[in-house]
Amino acid sequence: MAILKYWLCGLGILTALNIQATTYSVGRNKTYKTIHSALKKAKSGDTILVYGGHYKEGNINLDKSITLIGIDRPILDGEMKYEIVSFRANHIVLEGFKIMNSGKDEIRNIGAVRLYDSHFSTIKNNIFDNNYFGITIQRGYQCLVQNNKITTSRGASQELIGDGIHVWSSSDIWIKNNFIKGHKDGIYLEKANNTFVYKNNSQENKRYGLHFMFSHNNVYIGNVFRNNEAGVAVMYSRNVKMKYNRFLDNWGDNVYGLLLKELTFSKVSHNVFSNNSIGVFTDGSSKIDFYNNQFQNNGWGLKINTNCVENKLINNNFVNNIFDISTSGTVFLNTFKHNYWDKYEGYDLDRNAVGDIPFYPLSLYSVLSEKTPMIMILFGTFFVELINRSEKLMPTLTPDTFVDEQPSMKPNKI
Repeated sequence: MAILKYWLCGLGILTALNIQATTYSVGRNKTYKTIHSALKKAKSGDTILVYGGHYKEGNINLDKSITLIGIDRPILDGEMKYEIVSFRANHIVLEGFKIMNSGKDEIRNIGAVRLYDSHFSTIKNNIFDNNYFGITIQRGYQCLVQNNKITTSRGASQELIGDGIHVWSSSDIWIKNNFIKGHKDGIYLEKANNTFVYKNNSQENKRYGLHFMFSHNNVYIGNVFRNNEAGVAVMYSRNVKMKYNRFLDNWGDNVYGLLLKELTFSKVSHNVFSNNSIGVFTDGSSKIDFYNNQFQNNGWGLKINTNCVENKLINNNFVNNIFDISTSGTVFLNTFKHNYWDKYEGYDLDRNAVGDIPFYPLSLYSVLSEKTPMIMILFGTFFVELINRSEKLMPTLTPDTFVDEQPSMKPNKI
């Protein structure tokens, strides 16, 4: 409600600015031939309509509360030299353009569009192509990035390209329904609090599909992170909710669907982790609730280090993973309950859909492979089956506390 109040307040202010607003037209047969000439004439609250064409005007510096709308997808071309559009005021709208060929500067991190301390601004329905950075927001507040297509083939490696959407030291940023491909990180957030990331598709990026650090009280819902070089990384944050996301096809050495590093007081629920080298890898993360997630067709469903404590894993499904679970030591201070394990061989005599005997999901082979990776060469052999069966009869190396006392007999609804 508080966020809605602020948005309505911002909308009211913008409406007030537009009481005596003027609309300017830019194009071949229009009053103004260049965007710069229309900007020079316009005042805060005015609208500039830019008609189809190819505009090479260097940096377009928006230092007024302007609505800049493209008609018939005009092109703003940075000619590989310039930061193409700069927001230096509040209540700016940028919509309907193709924005391409930004300059490159590793020190200033320039790219296609950058917001400098801009509040209540909107970037929507644009196409970004062949830029160094796509959209950068620094010290932004209550800004919306929605329905943009942000792609590049400019960088052969992560060192040669910037992020698709880069947010730094900002609050209340909404990132919705964007498609991001080919950048360093699809979405990068640092010190970005109260941020809402919803239904974005981030794929084939050079490092992470989503990467955030020191960012608290954030919500991520309904996103797809597919085939990124290293998956998704959530680091040094607290009070994060990740729901209804899909982490797919992230394969390679030390690659995961989702990395949780030093995360606390968070919820990971109703997500699908499928076809990843590691579905979820947790390190130094505590008080996280994992529930109603699907871990399927991964190398490892979940790797959870022994420095992770007081986490709860409830009502999850582990199906067709090579290893459902792995850990780094012999002490385990987390809780498993009512998870479905396709490797469970117990029974349910009282027919209450709960296994009558506990399930120990940590196999001896997974413990040995964690310590000696070369043993993976034996995967699928009779020897592996033998040592796992032996450990079940006489447990010696797997922690007694690594147990689901009430395993589910049927897959849980996700």
